[in-house]
Amino acid sequence: MNPLRVGLLGTGPWAARTHAPALAAHPAVEFAGVWGRRPEAAGALARTYGVKVYETTSALFADCDAVAFALPPDVQAALAVPAAAAGCHLLLDKPVATTVAGAREAADAAERAGVASVVFFTLRFATPSADWIAEQAAADGWFTARAQWLGALFAPGAGASSPYAGSPWRREKGGLWDVGPHVLSVLMPVLGDVTSVTAAGGPAGTTHLVLRHASGASSTATMGLGAPVAAAGVGIEFRGERGVAVLPEWSDVPGAFGRAVDALLESARGGVPHACDLRFGLRVTEVLAEAEEQSQARART
Repeated sequence: MNPLRVGLLGTGPWAARTHAPALAAHPAVEFAGVWGRRPEAAGALARTYGVKVYETTSALFADCDAVAFALPPDVQAALAVPAAAAGCHLLLDKPVATTVAGAREAADAAERAGVASVVFFTLRFATPSADWIAEQAAADGWFTARAQWLGALFAPGAGASSPYAGSPWRREKGGLWDVGPHVLSVLMPVLGDVTSVTAAGGPAGTTHLVLRHASGASSTATMGLGAPVAAAGVGIEFRGERGVAVLPEWSDVPGAFGRAVDALLESARGGVPHACDLRFGLRVTEVLAEAEEQSQARART
């Protein structure tokens, strides 16, 4: 088969560290070029990989079979609509958007155009976490789960060394929207869809969730980006008839992105929606939006 021509939208550290190297290394992909909101950054990234720099998104869409997004969520969602209309398959980042309306517009656009979509929830494609999640989803008898994802990105003095500390959308929306999608992408395939949400805020922008799931199980989650450095860490565990299952450590994020590209290729060529498609991304956005609304309402009382 001919390689899939993929264009990259975005030029920030996530694009430079993950998307671009994975696209350039993928044997079934032709890395077609780069568009960015900062032309000088787009030019620099394009030169690194010897690809074309595009001045407009429409020109990139016209030249490509698929597009990969490394943009703030609401910019991504808005551009996914014309990309789908141009016939491009969509490889998006999480969260799809920070509004339900934005995520729904993107999902509807992909369905109208008949293009494939995959949302890059890292743990669903990384090793060994992806196989571990599938193993837990195939098992019965889960009673409850506990997730904790605390970053120190915005802790005093901690963010200076991180390339993501300057991200305006992360600072505005916090851990609920940045790492919350990762947590839900693990809990929901194992315990089922979220049927009820209770949310409350904690210190330094932390959010606490209590979730009920379609299987009857419950889960709790704590997420934030402003934890003290010594308190930061990630852990997810399921408890049930089989005992306790603990999320293993994972690494090689560019490799995980390459497997997301594989998933997009398979969906585009086979016509079968992937489990992490835009409809799943929309559902995650709906849960997060409800949690945000509850947390803000409680903070006002």
